[in-house]
Amino acid sequence: MRVVIDTNVLVSGLLRPYGPPGRVVRLTAAGELVPCYDARVLLEYGEVLGRKRFGFHPERVETLLAHIAAGGVRVRGVTPLAIPLPDPDDEIFLEAAIAGAAEVLVTGNLKHFPEPARAGVTVLAPAELVDLLR
Repeated sequence: MRVVIDTNVLVSGLLRPYGPPGRVVRLTAAGELVPCYDARVLLEYGEVLGRKRFGFHPERVETLLAHIAAGGVRVRGVTPLAIPLPDPDDEIFLEAAIAGAAEVLVTGNLKHFPEPARAGVTVLAPAELVDLLR
């Protein structure tokens, strides 16, 4: 299944590996979820996961990013959204989902992706995605 993973899911999954976000990270690492991304998404992942406050080991972050890049789909032809999102920083994820024909955008912030802006992309919380995959 092609997905776009919001950074907050990766952070939560690394901090709490046994909850639904952790399961999303594990499914991605196992190749059961295929992450769609562009350069902006990878930069966002690296910047946020590299923040000292999270305490993630830099090599672990690099390994995760390399795995996403190697096992994922780098999308091309990304275009700006027709309807802006409440938080402009989230637009890169929906733009990548649309360009990559992702089946799901998984996020911990559903309210940041209002229905009219989704352009047909299914937006799910980590627990909803895990339930869907069962």
